Amino acid sequence: MIDIPTLETERLRLTALTERHFNDYAAMLADPESTRWIGDGLPLDRTNAWRSLAMLIGHWQLRGYGMWALELKDTGEFIGRAGLLHPEGWPDVEMGWMLKPDHRHHGYATEAGAIILDYAWNQLQLQRVISLVRVGNEASDRVAERLGGEHIEDIDFFGSDNHVFAYYPPHRELRRHAFA
Repeated sequence: MIDIPTLETERLRLTALTERHFNDYAAMLADPESTRWIGDGLPLDRTNAWRSLAMLIGHWQLRGYGMWALELKDTGEFIGRAGLLHPEGWPDVEMGWMLKPDHRHHGYATEAGAIILDYAWNQLQLQRVISLVRVGNEASDRVAERLGGEHIEDIDFFGSDNHVFAYYPPHRELRRHAFA
């Protein structure tokens, strides 16, 4: 089994998703506001929430990276998920996030995204990460922009229109010139 690292920010702990998160995770995925912009946009029952959790945990084993549980450092409360995914059929490594309703609009997605991108550049040595943001999800558009994402195109992804935001390592220009 892969050892999933724990990352910390000023307010958040990004830790391995485990069975102890399941009840909160299932409740989040049962909420139509939480799933509105994800997948087919429909809430999930507990069986499909379990499958989702298992896929996210298994992604670490298959790819060496994945989604973390987001917990508040001061209380340990589960507030959502964030991380990197690249399942079969995805156009590139995607950084995504989902927060429980009462934890939105507090800057947590941006805070988590910044440390996830740092991990992508410095631990995984990735040269690009994207976020797929469904058209109309203005809050996630703003998060992607705050994280330095460049809106590079719009694509149809599994039947819905999505903005594609691309992120690049801060040192990419230096590397490009070093090999020129």
